[in-house]
Amino acid sequence: MNERRVANDEDLDAILEEILIDAYGEDEQLWAFRQAFEDEVALPTDASVIGEPVSVIEIDYDGNERRGLTARCRREDGSEYTVALPEVLSPGSTTAGDYVAAYRKWLGLEPYPKRRRTPRRADRRTKPAGEELDLGGPIDLAVLSVKQRAARCRTLGGDLGVTLRATRLWDLAPGHIVTVAPQKQWRYGGRLYLAGEIESIRLDAAALGLEPLRLEELGPWDPAEEYWGEDGEPIEDWAKPTVARGPRPAFEMEQVIPGEDPDDPFDDPIGRSVDLKDAGDRAGARELLMGLCDADLRCLDAHAHLGNLLFDRSPEDAIRHYEAGVRIGELSLGDAFDGVLLWAFVDNRPFLRCLHGYGLCLWRLGRFSETAGVFERLLWLNPRDNLGVRFLINDVRSETAWEDREAE
Repeated sequence: MNERRVANDEDLDAILEEILIDAYGEDEQLWAFRQAFEDEVALPTDASVIGEPVSVIEIDYDGNERRGLTARCRREDGSEYTVALPEVLSPGSTTAGDYVAAYRKWLGLEPYPKRRRTPRRADRRTKPAGEELDLGGPIDLAVLSVKQRAARCRTLGGDLGVTLRATRLWDLAPGHIVTVAPQKQWRYGGRLYLAGEIESIRLDAAALGLEPLRLEELGPWDPAEEYWGEDGEPIEDWAKPTVARGPRPAFEMEQVIPGEDPDDPFDDPIGRSVDLKDAGDRAGARELLMGLCDADLRCLDAHAHLGNLLFDRSPEDAIRHYEAGVRIGELSLGDAFDGVLLWAFVDNRPFLRCLHGYGLCLWRLGRFSETAGVFERLLWLNPRDNLGVRFLINDVRSETAWEDREAE
């Protein structure tokens, strides 16, 4: 493709007019965009997605108007995944970049978004070619993301990025710490690879060296101002401790979403992962969420939605993701936290989702006392109970199996 200057609004309008001149209705227009990319844009082409360099090998439209155009991307390690086309940023000023900009403008998005900062972990992975691991004994690695045949990690207590190839990868989740008996290491494409046997897996959020998410105090929350039932009716048992405790400070927990453009209200990687899941592309949703964890393990909503992908089919696997999000969020709370994290404050929701998913998995696995403890904590943290835990806790306390309750 020939390089050229970034198209201005008039140029983009001309591209749109040429593409859409005979297309009526959203579906026809999307097919027209697909044909224009096929005719005008040479593939593969270099690009980036959430700061990660990729090669775009296909641009397609499958008839799903909600999803729109998609791009199939190939990473440096050869793995492939599919994302929504607006997520693809082309380096420099290219025909591909201008056509993506025209498509973004048609969607009502900023045509040329400010280039997102590469996630902090990416800088840490670029290491001198001579830096290697000490293979003289077991190696502790923090897991950042997991694929079918490899896991992206970093050395525990260090910044050296490592791609781990081993068996038992299905037992890993972002946020885990894995101890590996090393066998060999090598470099390919500038990345360090390690092959070995996994000796142990543990979850120790404090050992990950993460900066705790900030807590912003929002003033007092007073149960006397809340509705607990009609006058003269007894307060339900679950609410009595909260009412008796009286006013407590309310907080909002910082939410981290790597690569999100705060100036673009439509730029929501979590929402895109849900769209991919709803469109039947569970693998694409998983890839996107794993990429968020790889960029910053403190993205609690990525942990929650990774759990959601697995919840129906495998609570044993889903619980790993939920618990990782819970433990990372707890770094901000400490042992003495006595405030509330109300669902009404949007940034609290990722942590509450993780805690809720964790409790439901415990229940499905028959761990009743642990489930009751999690549900009681949810009611204490979010007394308005937007998640409906108060309707479940009596079944848990009576040790009603998840399957039996579902059959009622």
